[in-house]
Amino acid sequence: MDRYRGSLMNTFGDPQRVLVHGEGALVWDADGNRYIDLLAGIAVNALGHAHPALLKAVTEQLGTLGHISNFFTSIPQVELAERLLGLLDAPGRVFFANSGTEANEAALKATRRTGRTRLVVAEGSFHGRTMGALALTSKEAYRTPFEPLPGDVTWVPYGDEAALAAAVDDSVAAVVLEPIQGEAGVVVPPAGYLAAARDITSRHGALLWIDEVQTGMGRTGDWFAHSASGITPDLVTLAKGLGGGMPIGACIGLGDAGVLLGPGNHGTTFGGNPVATRAALTVIETIENEGLLAAVNDLEQMFRTGLSDAPGVVEITGRGLLLGVVLDQPIAPAVMNAALDAGVIVNAPTADRLRLAPPFVLTPDQARDAIATVRAVIEEVRNA
Repeated sequence: MDRYRGSLMNTFGDPQRVLVHGEGALVWDADGNRYIDLLAGIAVNALGHAHPALLKAVTEQLGTLGHISNFFTSIPQVELAERLLGLLDAPGRVFFANSGTEANEAALKATRRTGRTRLVVAEGSFHGRTMGALALTSKEAYRTPFEPLPGDVTWVPYGDEAALAAAVDDSVAAVVLEPIQGEAGVVVPPAGYLAAARDITSRHGALLWIDEVQTGMGRTGDWFAHSASGITPDLVTLAKGLGGGMPIGACIGLGDAGVLLGPGNHGTTFGGNPVATRAALTVIETIENEGLLAAVNDLEQMFRTGLSDAPGVVEITGRGLLLGVVLDQPIAPAVMNAALDAGVIVNAPTADRLRLAPPFVLTPDQARDAIATVRAVIEEVRNA
């Protein structure tokens, strides 16, 4: 830890542990302690740690073709773009980046190509830390030190259809929404909200941009969280679970939005490289081959059943394996720390909410052990 403090910028504070090894939904630290991972690198490691299929694919690809720049293309890059458009069941075009915030930067630039500049964004949103994405991120503590930020942004309450309708007119380039707000504590909008957003934007010629960075690629039990609403957005941004741990993001323009960015409008050195795109293809194939979307839904029910009646738990929010545990007291950070000491990794995005986003390969026995530990820790912290 002293070496960490002496060599890395203090952007994250002290790490909670030094992790050295992972297998499936388990990780071990440098002192040999084992943990059940209910966070998966913040909804990234969909296949857990050291999945054989991902290890094989990445190793084979590195032995064949690693980096080529975007003067050229590769078979995995084209195949992944086709697979993503197929999963979205709509024609379009894909831009590959290296992260969620980069995917959102690409989408932001695409909105400027409409000739409009105003964006309508929900309060409680999180879209990234680069300057453009940060302008669309709600938390003032993140934004204020770096103002003035780019963009002409109007903020509206998340889930408020009337407020959204009042804010959108013919000057709006895009409405930017997460189908579930992860960093706000796994907040789910009312039924019909995304469909209303689609209707509102269509009436005013604005784009509907859905940020699926945290919710996409099976995390909610569907390939995309917005699918349950029956809508087709104009822009979809992905990252996190897409690469199963390899850095990759995607900005997908559907329909006419797919041609907003043209030659010279945007670029990347590493985005869409053969290794990252091969990894993402393998994530999709493995989720299909191992029936992991069904596993996500089964595990969701285990967590809901096991935690909803725990003393101090008010509500379980979210879908699939992106779940929020709402507590009756602002003790979530203390519960997170106590759970870590007890061998379970969870996250406290707000003072009264835990976030659970485990790997899809979590076993039922591991889920039962983790649920029992979290229940016990909540009771312990409340009593203390």
